[in-house]
Amino acid sequence: MSQATIFMLILLGVGIFAKNQSLIIAVAFLLIVKWSGFGDKILPIAQQKGINIGVTIITIAVLVPIVTGEIGFKDLQHALKSYYAWIALASGILVAIIAANGIELLETDPHITVALVFGTILAVAVFNGVAVGPLIGAGIAYMAMKIAEFFSTIGG
Repeated sequence: MSQATIFMLILLGVGIFAKNQSLIIAVAFLLIVKWSGFGDKILPIAQQKGINIGVTIITIAVLVPIVTGEIGFKDLQHALKSYYAWIALASGILVAIIAANGIELLETDPHITVALVFGTILAVAVFNGVAVGPLIGAGIAYMAMKIAEFFSTIGG
């Protein structure tokens, strides 16, 4: 049994122990794909396009109340009268900008990617987090690195 398979089985155990359905499904799916012989075809696509596919699925889920008519322009107008809505609007913009920088970091710095993915796995399994962490985490890491770089040039 390969180290990768053992690691995935450990993650499956962590998911079961933590009762984290997302982690259980993700690990089970990946193991089935790998063991079925389709891994050489499916896994590279999942690695290259997975974040975009996931973001698309999340976007679809967020837009469902609009397409079903649960949320309309009147709701938007009403919401924008609240300062909470303006905070949410600003937060959405900020997170999208941060995540865009995270994509660059994930593509160019593999050792950071490993740490971010492991952090996400821990957060999903132990803290009942949601697996959007690598992208947002990479964006936050990118910002922190740029801030550290800026201050190191000032001090040096």
